[in-house]
This record gives sequence, structure tokens and C-alpha cells, in this order.
Amino acid sequence: MGVVLAAATLLTSCIPQSRATPDQPPQVRPTIVSLNPCTDAILAEVADPAQILAISHYSKDPRSSSMDVKAANHLPSTRGTVEEVLSLRPDLVLGSTFTDPATVIAYHRLGLHFEPLGMAATIADSRAQIRQIAALTGHADRGEALVARIDAALAAAAPPANVQPIPTVVWQSGGMVPGDGTLIADVLRHTGFTNFAAARGFGQADFLPLEKMLADPPGLILVAGQSAETGQNGGDDRVLSHPALKALTTTHRASLNPKLLYCGGPTIITAARQLAKVRQTIHPEPGRGTIRRMVEGHSR
Repeated sequence: MGVVLAAATLLTSCIPQSRATPDQPPQVRPTIVSLNPCTDAILAEVADPAQILAISHYSKDPRSSSMDVKAANHLPSTRGTVEEVLSLRPDLVLGSTFTDPATVIAYHRLGLHFEPLGMAATIADSRAQIRQIAALTGHADRGEALVARIDAALAAAAPPANVQPIPTVVWQSGGMVPGDGTLIADVLRHTGFTNFAAARGFGQADFLPLEKMLADPPGLILVAGQSAETGQNGGDDRVLSHPALKALTTTHRASLNPKLLYCGGPTIITAARQLAKVRQTIHPEPGRGTIRRMVEGHSR
């Protein structure tokens, strides 16, 4: 018997370790439903398509989508009712901190993991949120890759050190302006602008009267227009296109898609590039276009 055991031990030791031990089972990654367009855009970047059971229906609407609509149309969607989500039986539901508490309780009672995500108020917040979502999907490396792309876009969009920041009003429907503790305000700071309204005491969603604009004009008015949330089809309203604004001969004007105001993730890349282009029309920077194209090509 001792001879047999010794022979068996010797035989086992000769087998390569990868064959002597059973293969590791493949990692099972969670299936996910996302309920808002901001998380949709991040999820599409970091998760496997097979993991995404549904995104929000907003991402299939060009007026409200924060991701490529063609890409969104290749994914199933939901209008976010508890019944719809339950029928999909996801492992994880990505929702909002604004979700009705009764709905959150319903998810928990039904055994669904509901993950509330707030609106990123800074670029740093967005980086953290990307990493959180990527970790939840089981693809932390893809989160780091997206963060690196955002950082590269911000670096390419940054102004030269000798360029003075441009005092800027982001003017939304009816004359509404964003406050300083908002993502768009942080992106403005990184791309060569200052928040003109916030510097004069206006907070988030305050209204900047036309009279104050005329009496104390900024260097730039970024007309963000109307969005899907206002129930309009886009474009300027009467305040934003008031004839009196023509008197501001030293104030530059440009358009900014209102979809770029709220969501972090890949939206920051688009916003940074558009703002850099606006700044360069006001302060042309020789050679910057070539550098920007090189960085953009690298980040794709």
C-alpha cells in the first residue's frame, strides 16, 4: 500500500499545477437596470452589453440623452415603473437619490438591490461616481479608463496660464442660471471661464433679470436654451433672444447644449471640448487645435 501511495504522490507532483487543480469558475457579473440618463451613459461605458437589462427611456430621446442615441437604441429600455423593473429581475437597480422613498422600499421588499446615485456637483464627484458604478458592474478597470479619458479631455481643454478667465453667464430658459456648486460651474473653471452670476450672489436655479444683465454685462453669454425638461423642443425663448441684448456690443454670445449641464461621466468630455472651442474663438491660441486633435484621437 505504501508503494502505491508513493507512486500516486509522485505522479501528481509531475502534473502541471494548472491541470492538477480545477479551473476557476467564470466570474458572474451582475445584471443591471439603470433608471436615469446620467447613469445610463456611464453604465454603457463600463458594463458588458449582456449585463444591461435596460436603460431609461430618456436615453433614446435626442433631447434628453446623455449618450449616443444610436448606441442607446441597441439597448432595451424601461420607463422605470416598479412592475417593469421587477419583470426583468435584475441583480442591481441604479436609481437616483430623488427616487420616491415608497418606490425604494418596494424594491427592497421585492429583494432587489437598489443603489441610489446623486447628481455629481463637481468633476471629482463624477470621478468617484464612475468608479462606484464600474466597481458595481465588476469592471473597475473600465471605470479607470473612462476617468483617464475625462482627465485627458480636461487637460486638452485647459487654457494657457497667461489667459484671463472669461466672466460667463450660462443662461437657461427664462433667464435661469446655475449656481457655483454645480458640475457645469466646475467644468467652466477648468476650461477658462468664471461663473459671472455666482460671483454676484446668484445661486442654483436663480433667475438673472435682463435688466441686471444689461447694467452689468458679462464677457460671454452661453445660451443654454430650453431642454426636454421644460417640455419645449429647444432653441431660445424670448428672454434669451431679447433684442435689448444687441446693445451688449462687448459681450460675446455662444450656444451650449443644455444636455451638457447636468450629467457627469462622458458628458464632461463633450462639454470640455465645446467650451474650449468657444474660448478659442474669443482668445485664439495658435497651435492649440493640433494638440487638441492629437489628444482627442488618443482618447477615442
